[in-house]
Amino acid sequence: MAKTNAPRRENPNVADRAKTVVAWLRRRGSARARDGMARYGLPSDHAFGIAMNVMQRYAKELGRDHDLALALWETGWYEARTVAAFVADPDRLTPAQMDHWCGDFDNWGICDTVCFHLFDRTPHAWRKVAAWSRRRDEFGKRAAFALLACLALHDKAARDEKFVAALPLVERAATDDRNFVKKGVSWALRLIGRRSLALNAAAVATARRLAASDVPPARWIGSGAVKELTSAAVVRRLNRSAAPSRDRSGTPARRAPRSRSESPRSSAAARSRR
Repeated sequence: MAKTNAPRRENPNVADRAKTVVAWLRRRGSARARDGMARYGLPSDHAFGIAMNVMQRYAKELGRDHDLALALWETGWYEARTVAAFVADPDRLTPAQMDHWCGDFDNWGICDTVCFHLFDRTPHAWRKVAAWSRRRDEFGKRAAFALLACLALHDKAARDEKFVAALPLVERAATDDRNFVKKGVSWALRLIGRRSLALNAAAVATARRLAASDVPPARWIGSGAVKELTSAAVVRRLNRSAAPSRDRSGTPARRAPRSRSESPRSSAAARSRR
């Protein structure tokens, strides 16, 4: 893999380092890629047009650098904000910084990337789900449910009760007919229902109520979730996960917890939530 000449961390001037990153991104932008962003509902008027895997490799070279992440976010460039999501330190991210970034969300791509790779790893994530579910702006409200979906996928230590307590938030937001809100709500409900047998039953009960609603977005969310969560494939996987594996002596073996960093391929995750 070719080196990308990431700016040296010894440079104490974070503003200069941010300018260096933006200049690197600008040089690698593609008009063709930028024009294609519109097909995915992504704004291209403040973007360079760079593939996600290129940004991820560059961010890996940069390493964790929270001050740089904050400076990159303030540039407003789509790709700079994407890189910021990868280099920010979740342990240093404050609730106020999360609120500030959430308030800047203007498309599903940056909203979901930040929630999927950063926000769900902070100690403030669960509180933000409830708080942001009351937001009025489309992408800020979507962030609540994108974050809830990411917690369902990544937070292996969370007890089922936390997700059950979040289902009323899902049900309340299901009447919002804005495209990116209803798709975020659907994503959260479906991932909660895929987490365990108990949560599947709770999510299906919620989904059935929504499917019977007279409100079109609620009916769409509920019908889709019922179809997916009661499918033979999902039920079979949940039953298999619930059955304790056994070692050669016949003693039930404890299932090793999955890492929080495990996630589906970015393209598959994106297809599931657009």
